[in-house]
Amino acid sequence: MVLAPMAGITNVAFRQLCREFGSATSLYVCEMVTARAIVERDSKTLEMMTFGADEHPRSLQLYSVDPKNVTDAVRIIAAEGMADHLDMNFGCPVPKVTRKGGGAALPYKRRLFAQIVRAAVEAAAPAGIPVTVKFRVGIDEEHHTYLDAGRIAEAEGAVAVALHARTAAQRYSGQADWSRIARLKEAVTTIPVLGNGDIFSAEDAVKMVRETGCDGVVVGRGCLGRPWLFRELHAALTGQPVPAGPSLGEVGAILHRHAILMVDHIGEDKGVRDLRKHMAWYLRGFPIGADLRKAFGLVSTLAELEDLIGKLDHDAPYPAEAEGPRGRQGSPGRVVLPEGWLDDPEDAAVPDGAELMHSGG
Repeated sequence: MVLAPMAGITNVAFRQLCREFGSATSLYVCEMVTARAIVERDSKTLEMMTFGADEHPRSLQLYSVDPKNVTDAVRIIAAEGMADHLDMNFGCPVPKVTRKGGGAALPYKRRLFAQIVRAAVEAAAPAGIPVTVKFRVGIDEEHHTYLDAGRIAEAEGAVAVALHARTAAQRYSGQADWSRIARLKEAVTTIPVLGNGDIFSAEDAVKMVRETGCDGVVVGRGCLGRPWLFRELHAALTGQPVPAGPSLGEVGAILHRHAILMVDHIGEDKGVRDLRKHMAWYLRGFPIGADLRKAFGLVSTLAELEDLIGKLDHDAPYPAEAEGPRGRQGSPGRVVLPEGWLDDPEDAAVPDGAELMHSGG
C-alpha cells in the first residue's frame, strides 16, 4: 500500500497520521519536489523534504525533465542521506507541468524518458536507494504511453512501476480504467506493478487487485480526511475483518491529533490554518449543522479547535454518506504541451526552460 504524494497534503504530519493507522510495510510519500530545486538548495523545497525522526522508509517523489539535473539531485540526496526511496513523477496532469514537457507529457518522448529513469537509477545505486516510476495511461485517448513507459522503466532498472489509470486529459474526472492496469501487468513481468485510481474504500482495493492482478495499490484522494483508510486497507488485503468506520468522537480525536502534528511541524498559527482545508473531508456526511461546520472551516487556534470538537455528538456513528469519491474531480480538458511536442516521440532534447523551480505539483 502506498500513500500517493499530494501537493499541500502529504507533509510530515499527515504522513505520520497515516502511518499510525497503516502497516509498517507501506510507503508514505512526501509531496513532489523538483530536481532543480534540490540542486539549487531552495529553502521551501528543503522544508518540504522534512521527515519524522522515526519515519522509515523515507519516501520522496522527484520531478524533472532533464537527465543532468536528475543525476545531480539524486547524488545530493544519496550523499546527504535525504531519503531511502525515490519515486519518479511522470503522472502529473497540471498545465504548468505539462506545458514544460513534464509529468504525464514526458513518457511520450521515449528516449528522454529512458534517459531520466536511467539517470535516477544510476545515481541512486551506490547508496542502495531503490527507484520507482509512476505514470498515467497517456496524454489523451490518441496518445497512450503506459505500456512503453512500463517496459522502459523496467529495462532501465526501476524496482516497481505504478499506473494511475487515467489519461492526463481526464485529469481526475470520470472513472479510472482499471483494465489498463491489467494490461500493464501483462507487459511488465519482472518487477511489481501497482494500481492507482478510484480507491475510496478497502473494498475498492480488494476489487482492483482481484480484477487486475496488480501487486499493490496507491491511494491518494481516498484518504483525504480519512487517514484510518490505511487501517481498513491493511485488514482487507491481509484477509482480516475490516473495522467499522470511526464514530464522530473518534474522528474528533483523530482531527485533534492531526492538529498537534501540524503544530509540531510548522507552528500553531500556520499549522491550524493549514488544517482548515481538511475539515470538510473529516466531517463529511456527519450531521453537525451548518454553523458548526462553518466554524471548523475558520478555526485559527488549538483552543478553538478543542472547543469545537467538544461540541460534536461524540456518539454519532460513521455515516454511509461519508463513503465514495472525495477531493478534486473537475472536468477533462486539453493537455497543454510544448509547441511541436507530438512531432517526434524519439526526440530526446530537453525543452527550453523546462525545469520548474517550484516543488509541490
